[in-house]
Amino acid sequence: MSTTPILQFGTSRFLQAHADLFVSQALETGAAPGPISLVQTSGDATRARRLAALAEGFDVRIRGLQNGQRIDSTERVTSITRALSLNSQTDTVRRILRDEARLIVSNTSDAGFRPQPADTGSALDPAMSFPAKLAHLLRECFEAGGTAPQIMPTELVQGNGAVLRALVLGAAAGMDAAYRDWLADAVTWVDSLVDRIVSEPLEPAGAVAEPYALWAIADQPGLVLPCDHPCIQVVPDLGPVERRKLFILNLGHTWMVADWLARGRQGGSLVRERMADPDLAARLRELYTEEVQPAFTAAGEDSGIDAYIATTLERFANPYLDHRLSDIAQNHTEKLRRRIGDFLDWAQAQGDTGRKPRLSAALTGELS
Repeated sequence: MSTTPILQFGTSRFLQAHADLFVSQALETGAAPGPISLVQTSGDATRARRLAALAEGFDVRIRGLQNGQRIDSTERVTSITRALSLNSQTDTVRRILRDEARLIVSNTSDAGFRPQPADTGSALDPAMSFPAKLAHLLRECFEAGGTAPQIMPTELVQGNGAVLRALVLGAAAGMDAAYRDWLADAVTWVDSLVDRIVSEPLEPAGAVAEPYALWAIADQPGLVLPCDHPCIQVVPDLGPVERRKLFILNLGHTWMVADWLARGRQGGSLVRERMADPDLAARLRELYTEEVQPAFTAAGEDSGIDAYIATTLERFANPYLDHRLSDIAQNHTEKLRRRIGDFLDWAQAQGDTGRKPRLSAALTGELS
């Protein structure tokens, strides 16, 4: 079996249609350092069939719109050469981390970062959070003289690399000072932002995803990429990328929900149904042009903004995606605050003092 320089924690369908697919495509042209060993961290025995299928190769079906054209194609993913359970194959994971892995990728969901009572234990425990598990696994790598890896979380947490670093250091608080120094100084922690709608799983492994995909990675000295791929962007600062996603893509979703609720849930219950209504789609385009775009211009972040908005509208119109407004409406009050309220504050701070009646009305529940 070939050496696997990439060690992946997490088996989500998002990773299957994102990092795993990117590496698979790059391996075909020699543009990746090597294949992946994948580790299931949850210990969920019901996923054993999927775990086995991941190492055998799986399909990712790409369905949606791209540059006005309908896309419906299938990609075979063959980048995973081992699929392991951390609970039952801990020794193998330890060996790969010590002898092979140079780059660690994770996506254990926001819940995976959440501290657990077991985190204070002195030995690796399946009940620990992912950061605590990583603290113990990396300690064994350090004690064996292994090379300090680069760690690239893809969890949807702002500053995810820095957050994971702090959580792992916290879990290692009672361990040797030399090890904690190694974690802080020798291990490379990388912030990144990912974006792709992965709408449904395939069985026993694989997923259906939209054509659009992004992996924005914050540049830093010594950065090693998991592969060379058109969807990977190395940027000096993730701030502008995060703002585009939050204040255009996410804001648009939340404004559509506010408009839908104000109209008594009439006009279609799916995002694509609303985009198929010329009047509703036109009002969203006007919202972006008249109320959102001026803030990015004032901030000096409008380069490529027209293309980003056009791509966002195309993603919303995906004829294959059943994106329910009722799902987006979960935690609606908090989303209004973070996506629209924070945007209005940011816009004003950038010097954009223009009126924003649609957004203001959505925030106050006064849309009509």
